[in-house]
Amino acid sequence: MSPTSLRQSWVNHLIRVVKKPLEAQANGKLRLTMPIESKSSRENRAQVTHLEAVGRALSGLAPWLELKHVPESEKQLQTEMREIARAALKNAVDPTSADYLNFSHGQQPVVDAAFLCQALIRAPKALWFSLDKLTQERLIKELQSSRTITPGYNNWLLFSATVEIALLKFTGSADMERIDYAVRSHESWYKGDSIYGDGPDFHWDYYNSYVIQPMLLDVLEASASHNKAWTALLPNVRTRAIRYAAILEKLVAPDGSFPAVGRSLAYRCGAMHHLANMALRHELPGSVTPAQVRSALTKVIERTLSAQGTYDQEGWLQVGLCGHQPSIGEEYISTGSLYLCSTAFLPLGLPSDDSFWADDSVLTTSERVWSGLNIANDHALIVEKV
Repeated sequence: MSPTSLRQSWVNHLIRVVKKPLEAQANGKLRLTMPIESKSSRENRAQVTHLEAVGRALSGLAPWLELKHVPESEKQLQTEMREIARAALKNAVDPTSADYLNFSHGQQPVVDAAFLCQALIRAPKALWFSLDKLTQERLIKELQSSRTITPGYNNWLLFSATVEIALLKFTGSADMERIDYAVRSHESWYKGDSIYGDGPDFHWDYYNSYVIQPMLLDVLEASASHNKAWTALLPNVRTRAIRYAAILEKLVAPDGSFPAVGRSLAYRCGAMHHLANMALRHELPGSVTPAQVRSALTKVIERTLSAQGTYDQEGWLQVGLCGHQPSIGEEYISTGSLYLCSTAFLPLGLPSDDSFWADDSVLTTSERVWSGLNIANDHALIVEKV
């Protein structure tokens, strides 16, 4: 497949994922039309799943919305999706809208307020600065309202911190104690070789990719200038992030599968959030080329989003990793949760002439090693704690 065709395939996949919830939200019909598939009660998830869908869809879509020079074939669609995204945000914080979203009742909203903040940080021009003043004021108020939620003593600390760095960026003030607590806690939970515990304990899952590494980088980069300890910590955190990107690339099998281990597998290709983010940031390890990552992510996207049963008859995502697999969903998983898969598409925020898209295709690490080709040995990362 040519680079142009491949990029268009990515765009097609991304739009198929995100347009359904965002367009419904923009039209004030998300609550009316989105199904709620969950092991938990519908009433329970109905309070939170709509913000999940909007925040998570925008988090992955944002870099493409922000890209200044997209290929001609993408321009009209990008313009349309920018308008849809802004309308969705306007309805989300308008108390008179049928799709006025919940940012403060229960525990879950702080999670998806954070993913929404991630979108605003990734696309400040396309999303934040293009909003009317009233919507900006309302959005700030809603984000501040999420402070009433006490995050769990685990990766959730980064959700509160991510909300704060968005407030810092767009209002000039933030609760620095929430940021400091998240940063210090995660540093104390570092287990070695690029992996953080999800709280004090180690978990075999993809939460280092779903949440921890991308948000920790965002938090530290946005706030490091406010604290010398954070400034000193950032190089080590970045070095660990680079190593973890190398590990994720190695986990992608030649057929696009990856170990189905740990919770939240229903986020599908969102398990590669961190790898996609490091490609977007141009911070891949020297041992992994952008073209390798493009190949790995393409395989994962196709494997997890093309299987029969991925979408229902109306085009909404269904619970599963490869097709419709309801048993994979935990109690906290519902239809809105599934849109975290959008984060695998972050490199669409790179221009078409970037090496990620333009370089000739190369084999992934797993393709090389399992076809008998010689590869360099792998070694653990040793980084001293600050």
